[in-house]
Formats: sequence, C-alpha cells, structure tokens
Amino acid sequence: MRISARLIAVGLMWAVMAADVWAASDVRSVRLWRAPDNTRLVFDLSGPVQHSVFTLSAPDRIVIDISGAKLATPLDKLALNNTPITAVRSAQRTADDLRVVIDLSSQVTPKSFTLAPNQQYGNRLVVDLFDQPSDAAPSLPSTTTASAPPVPVTPTQAPPKLAPVPGGKRDIVIAIDAGHGGEDPGALGPTKGQFEKNITLAIAKELQRQINAEKGFRGELVRTGDYFIPLRKRTEIARKKGADLFVSIHADAAPRAAAFGASVYALSDRGATSETARWLADAENQSDLIGGAGNVSLEDKDRMLAGVLLDLSMTASLSSSLNVGQKVLGQMGQITPLHKRRVEQAGFMVLKSPDIPSILVETGFISNPSEARKLFTSSHQQKLARSIVTGAKQFFEQNPPPGTYIAWLRDNGKIAQGPREHRVSPGESLALIAQRYQISLATLRSANSLKTDVIKVGQTLQIPATSLAAQP
Repeated sequence: MRISARLIAVGLMWAVMAADVWAASDVRSVRLWRAPDNTRLVFDLSGPVQHSVFTLSAPDRIVIDISGAKLATPLDKLALNNTPITAVRSAQRTADDLRVVIDLSSQVTPKSFTLAPNQQYGNRLVVDLFDQPSDAAPSLPSTTTASAPPVPVTPTQAPPKLAPVPGGKRDIVIAIDAGHGGEDPGALGPTKGQFEKNITLAIAKELQRQINAEKGFRGELVRTGDYFIPLRKRTEIARKKGADLFVSIHADAAPRAAAFGASVYALSDRGATSETARWLADAENQSDLIGGAGNVSLEDKDRMLAGVLLDLSMTASLSSSLNVGQKVLGQMGQITPLHKRRVEQAGFMVLKSPDIPSILVETGFISNPSEARKLFTSSHQQKLARSIVTGAKQFFEQNPPPGTYIAWLRDNGKIAQGPREHRVSPGESLALIAQRYQISLATLRSANSLKTDVIKVGQTLQIPATSLAAQP
C-alpha cells in the first residue's frame, strides 16, 4: 500500500508539472514603437509561445496566430497615430490559441521573431511592419527565433559619398548615434524613469544643433525618436548619409554607484584595454538581444587583395578614431570629471566600420546619483555637446577630407595650423601616415630626421605645420 501511495503521489506531481508546462502563456502587455521606415509591436509574454504570421488583402491585414497564449491586456489603448495600423483586434480561437488581426491603411512587409528572457524583460514576441513604396509588390512574411546577436558582416558596397571635387566646398558630415531606444532603455538611473535612451537622444539632438551652427559642418541623427535600431544598421545609416565621422552617445553604468566620469572609446581588434572597457563593450553589444534585433569597395577585388585593402582601411580609420577621440576627451575633461584620461579601446560592434572614423562617448555614469542628476539637465547636455563639437572641429581642421569647405579654407591659408603629433599604431606605415595627413613622404621624413621609412609601434612622429606640409 505504501508503494502504491508513493506512485500515486509521484504521478500527481508529474501531472501538476506537466500542466504548468503546457499552460497557456499570458500576453501581459503590448507596446508599439514607430521608426522612420517601420512600426514595431512587442507582445510581452509570461512564457514561451509558438506563432505564425500571414497577410491578407482587400483590405490589407496582418494576422498573427499565437499558439499557447491568452490575451490578458486590452488592445484599444495603443497609440496608432503616424503608423499604417488603423486597428488591432483579437479573438480567442480556443482556450489557449490566440489570433490577433492588424488592420492596415497600406501594405507592409512583416517580420516576426521571439526573444528569450533577459535581465530587463521576460519572453517577447516582436512583429516588425516595414513600410513599402506605393508601387512595391507585397512580400512574404519572415518568421525567426532570435537566440544570439547577428554575426557582423563586412560592408561590400561603397557608400554614396561623392568623389572629391577639386576646390569643392561640401560640408563635413558627422553622424550622431543616440544609443539604445524603443524597448531597449539602456542603463537605468537610481530614480524611476531615468533611462539612458532619453539622455542619449537629448544630447544627440543638442549636438546636431551645435554642429549645424558651424559653417562647413552638418550633423545627421541616426535615431530621431524613441525607437530601436539594430547595431549594424546604425553604421549602415551613417554610411548612407555619407558620414565623415560616427559619434555614438551613451551614458555609463556600473555595479558600484560611486563610479563616475566621462569616457571616450574607439574600436579594438586586439582585445579591450581594460576590464572596464571589456565589460562595457559586452554590455553594449547585448543591445540587439534586448532591442531585437564605405569608401572601400571590395566588389571587384579578389579575396586576398580585398583583405589587404580592408586591413589598410581599418588601420587608417582606427588611427583617426583614436586621434579625434583624444581631442574630444581633452575637451570633455574641461567641463566634467573623466573616468580615464586616455581613449579606451574595446570590441564595440557599433564602431566596426572599416571606412568611417568612429568613437563612442560615455557622457557619465547614470548609475551615480550625482552624475545622473547632471546628465538630465539641459545646461550640462549643452556643455557636453560643445566639448564634442570642439574636439571634432579641431580634428577636422587638422585633417579635412578633400573637397570640403574646411579643406578649402586650409588650402587657402585661412586656417592657422601648428605642428601636430601622431602616435604610430600597429599596421601603419610611414607612407600611409603621410597620405593620411596629405603631406609628401619626403616632408614627413625631414620633419622627423628619418633616414629610412622604418618606424616602430608607439613611436611619436611630428606632423609639420600647414606651411611646411604644403611644400612639394
């Protein structure tokens, strides 16, 4: 009898566990975000589900069937303004099978995927509705399950940057990336509602305003509102805008509330320069999991040559990134404490552009109550923006891209330049450095009393002033 009782007890326990596993998940809330080219719907779930998506026409609709789910939230409170969605309705087909119908005012291309729980969210079903041109044919929906960030892909198409025109006076374009956005809030401050995504967008907009006030410069926002952009797409947007510099704005966070100070980061393909840099890069690179998500043309090159060209482009880009980063850091140190007095390096995915100098600016620690209060004030945001503008302007006055208004000013003696220093990075050659600063190899040798072209990593070279650099 005792054995039978134990068997019955075990059977009941397994039955309860099975009931929990197969119980329908609740759709606890639905969130909507509008981006310039798509609309995102996020279904917050109490557990994992299976789903399918298909389209219907006349009238246009998207149908989402969610197996193993029950609706536990109203759908009529969503803000549908400025979206192709006219209504969202639902029906419980069975006790644990939910159908959601999205009525549309125009055709869209849907893409859907599920996301596993993380530190900030539970299970989620994400449905992206991509706008279509009015004459585009509808395409089939794509349904995937996200388990890891996408593998970085090297861009193979040249950006739409115009070829330098002799005597041209185009603007220098600075792409400004406000970190995080949408359902990815970034780091959280000590006070409720203090999200990194809000700080970064406010500073980015102020930075654009100040850049556009400088003749010969133009600021372009990568993210213009509260929506999420995958990390790789951020650099693609910058490239499409013809960016000469990519600046990603963030606010730091640390387990210790006492951590403080601003930082500037550049890419490292040889490992992080500190444990803090490594930790931060790992945290920022998780953004695609939370949010869901060049001048070098390699199309006509064989694989070996393409690799060499890409290597050279990355080396030149990294050298410029470190240069502009140090200038920005120096300016920031005049208006706010610094976490480190040198440009840190780590493997940030958002900085992996082979043809655009790129820096990531951590404006301060949002996890520090004192710094969080400052970061949310417009006066401090203006000072931070001014320091970034000043540093970038210093860099471009010394290294103006050909065909720009700033290059025209330099070539006509309207910008006074003193001598500069360059620290040799791995993979650089004397010829590459001379080309970057637009001076002759002989001039560079003469300025540094070099008898050969042999240089060492870490060596400091003197870059001659404009008057000397202009000599043949």
